[in-house]
Amino acid sequence: MVNPSLLVGIPLAFAFSIPLFSLISKKIEKYIPVVALLINLTISFVLIPQVLEKPVVVSIGGWSPPFCINLVIGPLGIFLATLISGIGFLISIYAVSYIKKEPTQKYHMLFLLLIVGAIGIVLTGDIFNLFVFFEILCISSYALVAYNKDKEGTEAAIKYLIQGSIGSSLILIGIALLYGFFGTLNMADIASRITSVEPTYLFISLAFLITGFGIEAAVFPLNAWLPDAHSSAPSSISAILSGIAIKTGVYGIARMIFTIFNAGSILTFIAFLGLLTLLIGEMSAFRQDDIKRLLAYSSIGQIGLIVFALGIATSPGVFASLFQIVSHTLAKTLLFLAAGYMIYKVGSKSITSLNGMGKRMPLTSFAFAIGSFSLIGLPPFAGFMSKLSIVYAAIQVKKPIFLAFIAIALIATVIEAGYFFKIVQNLYFKKGENIDKITETSGYILIPIIILTGAIIIIGVHPQFITGLLKEAANELLGRATYIGWVLGGT
Repeated sequence: MVNPSLLVGIPLAFAFSIPLFSLISKKIEKYIPVVALLINLTISFVLIPQVLEKPVVVSIGGWSPPFCINLVIGPLGIFLATLISGIGFLISIYAVSYIKKEPTQKYHMLFLLLIVGAIGIVLTGDIFNLFVFFEILCISSYALVAYNKDKEGTEAAIKYLIQGSIGSSLILIGIALLYGFFGTLNMADIASRITSVEPTYLFISLAFLITGFGIEAAVFPLNAWLPDAHSSAPSSISAILSGIAIKTGVYGIARMIFTIFNAGSILTFIAFLGLLTLLIGEMSAFRQDDIKRLLAYSSIGQIGLIVFALGIATSPGVFASLFQIVSHTLAKTLLFLAAGYMIYKVGSKSITSLNGMGKRMPLTSFAFAIGSFSLIGLPPFAGFMSKLSIVYAAIQVKKPIFLAFIAIALIATVIEAGYFFKIVQNLYFKKGENIDKITETSGYILIPIIILTGAIIIIGVHPQFITGLLKEAANELLGRATYIGWVLGGT
C-alpha cells in the first residue's frame, strides 16, 4: 500500500529541491510543481478505493495514538487531498507560461509550500499540527499575494498578513485552552473526552477556533482581507486562494464543530452566518467593475452558501456542502484562470475592457461562460446539481426557518445571475475597442482551462462519478464516534 504521508512529503521535498534543479537549468524549475503534483494526484487516486474500504491512520515516531503525531486518511481527507492536488496540478500547468516575472524560483517554491499546508490541514489528526500546516499555508499566501511587488499587491498582502495573524493567534489560544483542559493534542482523544469539561469553558475555546478559521474562510464579518488579496495577486494565485485556501478555513470550522466539540447547539447560528455571508458577498460583487474583484466577492458569497449547507447538519446537508465545494472550486478556478488570460491580453481588469472578447478569444470566453453558468446553477453543469442538493437538504429539515433561509439564498442566486449574465453579454454582444490584434494563442495556459471546462460539464451530467465519495466523506464528518474509533481503536 502507498504511504499516505507521501501526499505531504512529495510536494515538500520538491519545493526545497527547486534551487538544486535551477543549478542544472533555469528552465527546469517551472516544471517541478507540475511533476510533484502529478505524482500527488496519482497517489490520491490510488488511495481512494483503499481508503473507502478501510480508512488509514499513519502513526509517526513509533508510538500509537494519542501519544504520537498522526495522519488520518478517511473519505473526507482523501477527497479534499485529491481536490487540492488536482487543482494545484492544473494551476501549476497554467503557471508554466503565465509566471514570467522574477523571482520565478521563489514563486514555484511558495506555491508548493501552499499545497503542502493545505493537504496537511485536511490529513492531520493532531490539532497543533493542524495549526502548523495552517501557518505554512498562510505565510506562503501572504508572500504570493505580494509577488508582483506593486503597491496594490503589497498593501493587500499587509492587510492579509495582519488579519491572518490575528486569526492564527486566536486558533493558537483555542488550542492552548484545549491542551490545558485535556493534556493532549490528538483530535480524536480530545473528542472522546469532550464531555468531561464544563461547557462554558469549552465554548470559549470553540469561539476562538471558529473565529480564527473563519478569517481564513472569509466568513462575514471576517472577510475584509479577501477582495484586495484575490484581486491583487497573480491570477494563478487568485485561483488557488479562491479554489483551495479559503476551503481549508471551512474544513477547520467543520472539524471543530462536528468532530471535536460536537456543538450541535450552534448550527442554526452557523447556517444564519453562512446566509449573511452569501448575501453580503453577492451584493458586493454586483457593484464591481474590476473583474477579479468581482470574482473575489463572488467567492465570499459561495463560501457563505457552503457554510449555510454545513449548518443544516444533516447527511444531505453536509453532502450538499461538500458537493458545493467541488463545483465552486472547479468553476472559480476556471474563472480566475480564464479572466487572468484575458487580462494578460487586454492589459486591463475592467469588465468593459473585455467587450467583444468572445470573437477574439472564443475558447477562453466560452470557458468563462461555462464557469459562470455553473456558479449560477444552470443545468447541465456541476453547480446546478450542487445547488439543487442544498435546496433539497434544506427542505428535508422541515423547519420553517430553513425554508425562509433557502428562499433568501435563491434571491442571492438571482443577484449572482445578474452580474455574471452582464459579463457574458459584454463578451459576446458588445463591441470592444482596441482588441483587433488580440488572438487566442495555444499553449500551456489553455490546457487547464479546457480540462476544468470539461470537468464542470461531465460532473453536471454524471454526478455519480463523485457522489459516492462525497457521501462517505459526509458520513465521516457526522460520525464522530467512528472517527474516534479509527484513531484510538481499543485505546
